[in-house]
Amino acid sequence: MRFDIITIFPNIFDSYLNESLFKRAREKKLIDIKIHNLRDYATGRHRKIDDRPYGGGPGMVFQLEPIYRAVRAISKYQFPISKTQRRKDTRIILFSTRGKKLDATVAKRLSRFDRLIFICGRYEGVDERVAQYIADEEISIGDYVLSGGELASLVLMETVSRFIPGFLGKFESLEEAKGSFLTYSRPEIFSPRKGVTWKVPKELLTGDHKKIAAWRKRMGF
Repeated sequence: MRFDIITIFPNIFDSYLNESLFKRAREKKLIDIKIHNLRDYATGRHRKIDDRPYGGGPGMVFQLEPIYRAVRAISKYQFPISKTQRRKDTRIILFSTRGKKLDATVAKRLSRFDRLIFICGRYEGVDERVAQYIADEEISIGDYVLSGGELASLVLMETVSRFIPGFLGKFESLEEAKGSFLTYSRPEIFSPRKGVTWKVPKELLTGDHKKIAAWRKRMGF
């Protein structure tokens, strides 16, 4: 699966994508990630990508043209193109507080595409024509505001990637089993100070799978 990320901060992803699961998945060629600097698609001496909003208001807004050029170059679409005429294996996503809320159902649906193109906004937003004519859908990762779409793209990329066979090694992790079990590890007893002990529930120490399953059920898992 391929991810294309359009951003004005291309180096912001380096450490996260070069560690742990993402590093291993890229080495195994399960996923391919390309970062695109939006300023490379801007014109003029200063490679300007934002401007004041029409009608007034605070801050600056990402302009339509650089995003249009970036998506056209990456997707090879000849805009204007209706959303019904687009390739079925590609999805263009704009991160927005007004977007569809990300959950496991959304992530699983997106994992069926071969390619996802992420548009990461900044400042006070993105020209609305990007949502109207370029993006296939808008997604929000929660009811809060971030400085830009970069963190959102990492969150979405990981939630989607977890549905790709081989990304987790063993597909069924604790999280996929049912939310997440209450989990414990060694030592069995820990004393943060004299007279105080924090213990592992005795049912988990029995080795009896029926008792463990019954305990988890009682705990709501």
